[in-house]
Amino acid sequence: MNKLRKGDSVIVLTGRDKGKRGTVTLRKDETHLVIEGVNMVKKHVKPNPMKGTAGGIVEKAMPIHQSNVAIFNAQTGKADRVGIKMSDDGKRTRVYKSTGANIATA
Repeated sequence: MNKLRKGDSVIVLTGRDKGKRGTVTLRKDETHLVIEGVNMVKKHVKPNPMKGTAGGIVEKAMPIHQSNVAIFNAQTGKADRVGIKMSDDGKRTRVYKSTGANIATA
């Protein structure tokens, strides 16, 4: 079970974007996430008249390793860790480690 999912609000812990908050838009693979507004790079794009796209410099978000981000707990206003809680019927739910509250999925 992935502890960070698409739609989660996260905060960056290390790197040049330390302290920035964003929403997970894509899980690239098991360990990398694309976060809205974080790890932005400028990419030079050639024009493609067949597709109708113009060339130029485009800003896009690149993947960041999941160990460099933590889920953002809105109740405390800080980064938090994710725990897994098993219910009686065998379902697994994600909870904040500090408060024990369930994580609302987007």
